[in-house]
Amino acid sequence: MYRTKYNGTLREANVGERVQLVGWVSKKRNFGQLCFIDLRDTTGICQLVFDEQIAPEVKDVRNEYVIQVEGVVEKRKDPNPAMPTGAIEVLVDKVNIINTAKTTPLIIADETDALEDTRMEYRYLDLRRPIMQQRLKTRHAVSRSLRDYLDNHGFLEVETPMLGKSTPEGARDYLVPSRVHPGSFYALPQSPQLYKQLLMIAGLDKYYQFARCFRDEDLRADRQTDFTQVDIETSFLSEQEIMDFTEEMLCKTMREVKGIEVERPFLKLTWDEAMNKYGSDKPDNRFGMVFEDLSEQCKGIEFPVFQSAETIKGFLADDFHASNKEVKKLTDLVKKNGGKGLVVFKMQDGVLSGPARKFFSDDDEKALIATMGAKDGDTIFIVADTWRKACTALGALRSEIARQKGLKKNDEFSFLWVVDFPMFEWSEEEGRYVSEHHPFTMPKTEDLPLLDTDPSKVKTNAYDIILNGYELGGGSMRIYDNDLQKKIFKILGLSDEDIQNKFGFFVDAFQYGTPPHGGLALGFDRVAMILAETDSIRDVIAFPKNAAAKCPMSKAPTPVDPKQLDELHIAVTEKE
Repeated sequence: MYRTKYNGTLREANVGERVQLVGWVSKKRNFGQLCFIDLRDTTGICQLVFDEQIAPEVKDVRNEYVIQVEGVVEKRKDPNPAMPTGAIEVLVDKVNIINTAKTTPLIIADETDALEDTRMEYRYLDLRRPIMQQRLKTRHAVSRSLRDYLDNHGFLEVETPMLGKSTPEGARDYLVPSRVHPGSFYALPQSPQLYKQLLMIAGLDKYYQFARCFRDEDLRADRQTDFTQVDIETSFLSEQEIMDFTEEMLCKTMREVKGIEVERPFLKLTWDEAMNKYGSDKPDNRFGMVFEDLSEQCKGIEFPVFQSAETIKGFLADDFHASNKEVKKLTDLVKKNGGKGLVVFKMQDGVLSGPARKFFSDDDEKALIATMGAKDGDTIFIVADTWRKACTALGALRSEIARQKGLKKNDEFSFLWVVDFPMFEWSEEEGRYVSEHHPFTMPKTEDLPLLDTDPSKVKTNAYDIILNGYELGGGSMRIYDNDLQKKIFKILGLSDEDIQNKFGFFVDAFQYGTPPHGGLALGFDRVAMILAETDSIRDVIAFPKNAAAKCPMSKAPTPVDPKQLDELHIAVTEKE
């Protein structure tokens, strides 16, 4: 037997007990003949006291050694209220060095000195840090809560294939070559979308899966090449019923994991409202800075930037001052997000200042101050462009200003729904319509005639669940009519041959009695990230990839033995 107790579980009630403990040496302090060691395991830290005459082996112990000790729990003379075990210590009379350790390349503590690349290269050491273990425990608690809800509400867990057919829509597929069928490839699933709809056609009624998904796309703090999705699909439920059980499930998880009661129903915004007010289809409403439409008010001002714009929108940042250098950075951010530029007014002594002020009459100035509710120390930001570009650019700016003002608090949580998304978005690059969500989303019944006249105006029965400015997940009611599905494919530019080659098995199934169905998928890693109160999805994934889509620890992806390539009939050529 290695231990009789876990280190972090010892309390005053254990005083007088003889215990065996194991763990890693977190810290060692020598005071003459006496030595103190903080011993760490997955439950926490316990202070050990050694008399070197009784346990001489302790002289050889260093940080991160794995040791086994035996001794008696005693009450501490100098309690440490900051530690859960701070009221006790263990007087050790036996010690066994199980394994030694080199000096670690990072400090094994909540606060470490290592950069992220070092942390990821030595991930097995990074995961020893208590804060990292706590984040993985939070992830586990979220998983347990969600599974418990779904299991208790009649959902059946079904696994779908990892090796499937490439049906490229959206991100690039990860392809897996077939040795048995030279020149042919499987695709790793971007999501189980087609399979879960086929399960509804199969009559399973309620399905869920913690699905592994793969997308070959550029990474960021809340995105990974391989990730986990809580995939849910139902038959014969309405959009509102799906949203209701999703709210109930998330409220349960917030209560069990965070001890927070969340009010229902969640706020619901249409996509148009979200874009107009916040410049984002995943708005963070924990703070204000709601947009004002200034198009009518400013259309008569002889300012070239305004006169050539389709839309003029702005917001006020109260008690916010930006230097000229900082304004330039904010302007660059607006341009990076598609805007032509940024107009800035600063309010001081009851008047506005800024390069564009000369184009405003005194009455124009007073009207702008009144509309924005500006007071001394405030700053007004305005973007003039096409409607979508103005909204998107201003939304990115709003998010950055909120970050600078410290308004994005990790311990505050605000859920909302965004509904009624556009069915299509026009891609200038591809010269065709592309799906705003995916091509299996059901259009609004009242908009069906627009499919033949103006697809850009078609709205859908789609709904995204948002938390703190992150898209936790998205869902929709699905198309279940074969002719309608083919019409959508045609609008997306797919020929009959394309439809058959990419989706033939799927549309064929529609001929055999498809029920009305819909569902959603939650980005499980994002849920865990937010509830663990961290800003990076990598903190809640045991072995993540970095921003370059590489694993610094294993060095994957790496070249492989030429023999393996020969077996797969693949030749690697150098990029010109």
